[in-house]
Amino acid sequence: MSHTDQHRFAMQVAQLSRAWRAELDRRLVGLGLSQARWLVLLHLGRFDELPTQRELAQSVGVEGPTLARLLDSLEAQGLVSRQAVPEDRRAKKIALSPQALPLIEKIEAISAQLRKEVFAGIDEDDLRRCQKVHAQVLSNLERR
Repeated sequence: MSHTDQHRFAMQVAQLSRAWRAELDRRLVGLGLSQARWLVLLHLGRFDELPTQRELAQSVGVEGPTLARLLDSLEAQGLVSRQAVPEDRRAKKIALSPQALPLIEKIEAISAQLRKEVFAGIDEDDLRRCQKVHAQVLSNLERR
């Protein structure tokens, strides 16, 4: 792959990520949540067990202090709560409140509709090949 092709690929990945989030943000604006907040709720809703604040920060891809501020606002809205971890006084597990669940269902439904639209006409084999390439690029990045 030439340097130009690598550069073009990297730019496309960045543009795709920004455009996808912007479109999802546009569709979710009616829920009254900023992009950062709905992203935290979406990630939180996908954990099988309550994550610690650190685990959630890693999942969302934000720094600890940034997540702490987001959790403060989500907690003030009554959407999440922090729970003490008995074996580690400094750690907190993050739980969704019952009133966050219908909101997450709406976020997931809107997100699923967007995926259906953006993947329309894309061959499954092509998508799997693309996933494989992206996974390798991510792996190479994580080794740095």
